[in-house]
Amino acid sequence: MASAVSARITDVRGVTVGHWTDVPRATGCTVVLAPEAGVRAACAIRGRATGTRELDALDPHHLVDRVDAILLTGGSAYGLGAADGVMRWLRERGRGLPVGPAGMVPIVPTAVIFDFDLAPGGKADRWPVADDAYRACTAASSEVAEGSVGAGTGATVGKALGPRAAMKGGVGTWAATGGDIVVGALVVVNAVGNVVDASGKILAGARGPDGAYVDALSHLAGGGTPFGAREAGTPTAAAGRNTTLAVVATNATLDRTALQGLAQAAGDALARRIVPYGTLFDGDVVFAISTAASVPATPLQAEALAALAVPIAVERAVRLARGVRDIPGLADGRAT
Repeated sequence: MASAVSARITDVRGVTVGHWTDVPRATGCTVVLAPEAGVRAACAIRGRATGTRELDALDPHHLVDRVDAILLTGGSAYGLGAADGVMRWLRERGRGLPVGPAGMVPIVPTAVIFDFDLAPGGKADRWPVADDAYRACTAASSEVAEGSVGAGTGATVGKALGPRAAMKGGVGTWAATGGDIVVGALVVVNAVGNVVDASGKILAGARGPDGAYVDALSHLAGGGTPFGAREAGTPTAAAGRNTTLAVVATNATLDRTALQGLAQAAGDALARRIVPYGTLFDGDVVFAISTAASVPATPLQAEALAALAVPIAVERAVRLARGVRDIPGLADGRAT
């Protein structure tokens, strides 16, 4: 029978994680480094306001069959340039796609969250850059800090009533195992929806004027809108301000088509703990990677293990997040 093990995506041997965190400016980035030989990878795009780079390489029909790292970063589209630092770090170590005399080209799919709501003054004037992502690579290890770190530094959740009524989000990780097969998840939670526990009770989310939680799904179903949409007369004003990013790793020998299915299954697991999930206001992306280091597993087993690991990673992302200024976090006791 499957059981939870440890609390880290790095229980998949060879996978390491590094953060770069800028608390004063409420931003950061998180890199998931593959073993030296790279990993098979695929993705599922679940939101409709994404900011990404190199996702084409994750198509099962693409020539490139391995990736070297995945970068999750703050700074919206500005933060995509931080991937250059990951590429530099990998290139210095001779890691990447061999391209003959030209050497190696590291493959680094990247996705961003919008974290400017917590920026000093609310201005889009800071984001992780290449040197910061390089530092995250240097810091990578099997230990994984959680909460308000890395790409989760400026993350918030429950923004159905606007960013000032939200709560702090962050980074969480967990793993599950069945026999020799391990599936680990790392999630950056920065959602318009609320985060709920297994019973459906709100753990962290939108807060009404009295401080009590508000059902985000009912609010939106009744015609309510996130901050910016009604005032500007168009839903695009609030689009892209929310994103949940996830990386699901396994040692199971899965091909890229099966990994694409694993990413979809992990997205389904996210939808059970983030309500609503994958809206037109969210830029949700789920990555799935395989080190192919273990005996073959059925895709169904890997997907079932992801369904166990991902929800706990989501919970940990908010339970371990500390508040920033007037945005409370569960880890500091100021929440409802």
